Amino acid sequence: MIIKGRVWKFGADIDTDAIIPARYLNTSDPKELAKHVMEDADSEFPKKVKPGDIIVADKNFGCGSSREHAPIAIKAAGIQAVVAKSFARIFYRNSFNIGLPIFESPEAADDIKEGDQIEIDADRGLIKNLTTGKEYPARPIPPFMQELIAAGGLVEWTKKKISA
Repeated sequence: MIIKGRVWKFGADIDTDAIIPARYLNTSDPKELAKHVMEDADSEFPKKVKPGDIIVADKNFGCGSSREHAPIAIKAAGIQAVVAKSFARIFYRNSFNIGLPIFESPEAADDIKEGDQIEIDADRGLIKNLTTGKEYPARPIPPFMQELIAAGGLVEWTKKKISA
C-alpha cells in the first residue's frame, strides 16, 4: 500500500478533545465530525484540509479519552494517514478498527515540515519526503492490520469474512 499526500503538522500530546471537541459528540455522523476535525488545535484546519492530506505530529498523538470519534473524524475529513513519534494506545487500536492507517516514525515526525509532500510505503515501513528526497523508517503495518485498512475497518472486514 502506497500513500501520497500533503502534510499538516501538529505538536505533541494532541488529545482526542483537540482532534474532535467533546461539544460535537452528540453525533456519530462522520461527515458532521469531519467539519470540526482538529478545530481546537487549529480553528481553520477544517476549512484548509483536503482529501488525500496527511497529518504528521509529535509524540503521544490521540491521548486523552478513548473515543473512537477521533479517528473517525480524521478519516472522514479525507486524511489518508497519520504519522507521529508515538500514539496513545487506545487511539492506535481505534484507528485500525475504523481503517485509518497510522505510522510511528520519530525521525519523520521531527524532520518533515508542513506543506511537504510525502509518500508512505506501508509494506516496507518507509516514509519518503518527496519535497526534500529524504527517507525515514517507520514500523511497517502488519498484514492483518493492512487487511483491516483495505476493508475499511474491523466491522467491514468482519462482514466480508462472515459472508465468505
